[in-house]
Amino acid sequence: MRTGVIAQKLGMTRIFTDAGEHVPVTVLKLDGCQVVAQRTKEQNGYIAVQLGIGRAKVKNVSKAERGRFAAAKVEPKLKLAEFRVGEAELLPVGAEITADHFVVGQFVDATGTTIGKGFAGPMKRWNFGGLRASHGVSLSHRSHGSTGGRQDPGKTFKNKKMAGQMGGVRVTAQNLRVLRTDVERGLVLVEGAVPGHAGGWIYLRDAVKRTLPAEAPQPGKFRLADAGAATRQEQKEG
Repeated sequence: MRTGVIAQKLGMTRIFTDAGEHVPVTVLKLDGCQVVAQRTKEQNGYIAVQLGIGRAKVKNVSKAERGRFAAAKVEPKLKLAEFRVGEAELLPVGAEITADHFVVGQFVDATGTTIGKGFAGPMKRWNFGGLRASHGVSLSHRSHGSTGGRQDPGKTFKNKKMAGQMGGVRVTAQNLRVLRTDVERGLVLVEGAVPGHAGGWIYLRDAVKRTLPAEAPQPGKFRLADAGAATRQEQKEG
């Protein structure tokens, strides 16, 4: 089981196929998504990697957190999340996951927090049809009508679809196909909509209901900061 990534939703656009058909896509950006810590069976009782993304202001990070980031040799991160992985898929601390961690054509699951709509009525929240426009209905055309019986059952059951808070909940969109990746700019384009507003954080992982393609990199596609520094040093000497 490979690790997922934390990405930032930039918004939606469309791309065109060779046949001239347009496909709506959501653009997700991986900006410095690095491994901050490891969770092992011996020390923590489970196996996972902790990832961080974004650049946090040092003054907003506690002293203890600054020590953790310094030990990992990474900049303070704005958003942290853990992903369960197999023992063979543990990534080294400091590794930066790149956009080609996902291959074109594979399916992914995207988790995010939906846009909050506030208190909404049943027609907007649950797509109810509403009451009749005439014949005795007065000032309650958009209400949900009866919510229970009289003596039997004598109550309103739990989870009854009624007016209430809409949006602002954690939702996972499953089986979204990856249509394009851009390693240079750290972009992953997935087909369809992803929950959340533009600028929000999205947890992207391999689809649990689909088979992982054989060409998907194992344990994942990443680059090490030390390797990048060595490459830059070689270029200067050359």
